[in-house]
Amino acid sequence: MKPFGYVRAGSVEEAADAYASHPGARYLGGGTNLVDLMKLGVERPGTLVDVSRLPLDSVEELPDGALRIGATVRNSDLAAHPLVRDRYPALSQALLAGASGQLRNIATTGGNLLQRTRCPVFQDTSKPCNKREPGSGCGALLGVHRDHAVLGHSPHCVATHPSDMAVALAALDARVELYGTDGERSVPVAEFHRLPGDHPERDTELRPGELITAVVLPAVAAGLPSRYRKARDRASYAFALASVAVVLRVDDGVVGHVGIAFGALAHKPWRARLAEEALLGAVPTAVAFERALDLELAAARPLPDNAYKVRLARGLALDVLTRLAPSTTSTS
Repeated sequence: MKPFGYVRAGSVEEAADAYASHPGARYLGGGTNLVDLMKLGVERPGTLVDVSRLPLDSVEELPDGALRIGATVRNSDLAAHPLVRDRYPALSQALLAGASGQLRNIATTGGNLLQRTRCPVFQDTSKPCNKREPGSGCGALLGVHRDHAVLGHSPHCVATHPSDMAVALAALDARVELYGTDGERSVPVAEFHRLPGDHPERDTELRPGELITAVVLPAVAAGLPSRYRKARDRASYAFALASVAVVLRVDDGVVGHVGIAFGALAHKPWRARLAEEALLGAVPTAVAFERALDLELAAARPLPDNAYKVRLARGLALDVLTRLAPSTTSTS
């Protein structure tokens, strides 16, 4: 066991200051991912800054109809919140699809966004991993990679992001509110996580010491038909092989608003911008959906053992789009 310091923050400002003054610090929320990685020797923080008791545990409706979710709201509470279930059903579905009830009772909104990949190579300190030790190589690239990325990966990393919640938030155009020693700022969820590129050790666009304080769901997406669907090796408590979140509004027979995000295909939730552009203004037919999805997934570069993910993701998205469309037909 590696010794570490512990600081319980009483305010957001105190948390940021404590992080800045303790080199090698990590924020501790529910700890469902961080503590596991500490046990494996992957994370070795010098100090834990406990933010679990900060006053960030409420869901608040804003004057414009948006919904602000505090960073320490538990996943189980968020999934069951009536405003989330009624206005943003894809988010509730995504939360319930992730982990067990016991873990959802502990895991937080901020921590869910910041969880690290479940790549077995990353979690095994005896194997080379550029995410864990930059410059050491990617042990998954030529090893076991059935569950790994087919979009946006690089020679340095083929890991996927494990969050279900983040996929739904990306499709819903949510934003992440952040606080650091330089003040407050806001980042779209779809841009919060990074592709690996040459720096796979950097999971997000967080600046050193910044803390997630809230996630804001926009009013424009409230009440729109939305759905999350996930495919996995077993019926429960398993990470996605592929997943999709879709928000769809049809106006006067054509697509007026659409948000599509894939999970388990990339180092981050993959916002399907090309598919969305192809569908806006189009009649919502099965053929239109197929063409749009094929346009998006043409960029896929599967590894030898995970080509199935492209077909699986396409099938999931086609099913969800078809179910959300008022009267989908097979004609163009």
